[in-house]
Amino acid sequence: MMNGPEPWEPGSGSALADKRYAPATERNRNAIVAVLRDALPSFGLVLEVASGSGEHAVHFAVAFSALDWQPTDPDPAALASIAAWRAEAELPNLRPPIQLDAEGDWPIAQADAILCINMTHISPWDATLGLLKGAGQALPPGGLLYLYGPYIRDGVDTAPSNLAFDASLKARDPRWGLRRLEDVVAAADAQGLRLDRLIDMPANNLSLFFRRRTY
Repeated sequence: MMNGPEPWEPGSGSALADKRYAPATERNRNAIVAVLRDALPSFGLVLEVASGSGEHAVHFAVAFSALDWQPTDPDPAALASIAAWRAEAELPNLRPPIQLDAEGDWPIAQADAILCINMTHISPWDATLGLLKGAGQALPPGGLLYLYGPYIRDGVDTAPSNLAFDASLKARDPRWGLRRLEDVVAAADAQGLRLDRLIDMPANNLSLFFRRRTY
């Protein structure tokens, strides 16, 4: 069992040298699609923050073909990988990736839904605060912010594997680590986002569904 985050792996033998793989993506993408089916809007723009390798963006664009998908990431290497996956997939509803740092000014002013998978624990807390602020500004009333990943919850035992993962993250960067769910919910509420639903996911992860308040 790995104690740290699973690294991207450069595509072996691919004609697209920038294309990378994230092993966790293949394991969680179908479970995420299943819980998103009754949560996403029927049409419009979905903004993915911290798209990483780009594999999720391609998979979701196929699964939800009536929606336009906008992948983003702050890392130039990730943007190159997303572009490589997009070029191979040739999907009309998958837009070219753009650079977006959750802590900074967002290049997109509006989105009908926002997704962010496995970012909050592998980034500084300020990145989560920036994500929540940006979502509160970009989403329409009732719009969805979906977060996926491991969290620590008050009154719920944390899996030993998640505790080990948390320790390994903090050893790599003391600003990283699993977030306390209650802290995320409070920070989201301050930006006009309420926790609408929580779903336990495989491998001790959570799906969090926030909605922008309508008042």
